Amino acid sequence: MSTVIFTLRRDPDGDRPELALPLVRRTRDPHEGSWALPGGWLDVDEGLDAAASRTLAETTGLEPSYLEQLYAFGAVDRSPTRVVSIVYWALLRADEAAAAAAEENVSWFDATSLPRLAFDHNDIVDYALWRLRNKVGYSRIAHGLLADEFTLAELREVYESILGKRLDPANFRRQAENSGTLIPTDHFRTGSHRPARLYRYDRDVELADRGPLSARH
Repeated sequence: MSTVIFTLRRDPDGDRPELALPLVRRTRDPHEGSWALPGGWLDVDEGLDAAASRTLAETTGLEPSYLEQLYAFGAVDRSPTRVVSIVYWALLRADEAAAAAAEENVSWFDATSLPRLAFDHNDIVDYALWRLRNKVGYSRIAHGLLADEFTLAELREVYESILGKRLDPANFRRQAENSGTLIPTDHFRTGSHRPARLYRYDRDVELADRGPLSARH
């Protein structure tokens, strides 16, 4: 069992956050010394969701707010012995990632520029990225990377980081405000620019009923 964990991390030299994920350095064969996705074995009396949460906490100290089963990977040659992995994926908000316990054999990597990983874990990450990029166009999955309240610019940064491209701010604002899924609050984010209104997701509205916030700009 393995888990792909995505979060947004801002590069001090960059102008927007990037998708990142934690990897664990293996301490035994096969692939000793290689980076791999965090994971572990399923106990005989343990449910899949419980096992995913447990192994994630044991290997990285992380407790994501969003955890979902991704896919089962069982190619015959993926391991020296026959191993089928039930893979989960998780989303972490920036504050959740920052609060994670520091582990000596855990490090964060740019999700779109990884080294050669153990087993078939590069293929697993590629599949998770494909799923994330597709799902962001018709669901509220972007919320898993945001605080409860956010500016439209912060929401746009999430979309840009996931899709790997710039989006037109005016078009994005218009679609976001017309999506029927966001509620403007009375709070504002202040800084060097003019105050920006904070929004939150309307938890009583299903995107499928009101139309998606399109990722095509």
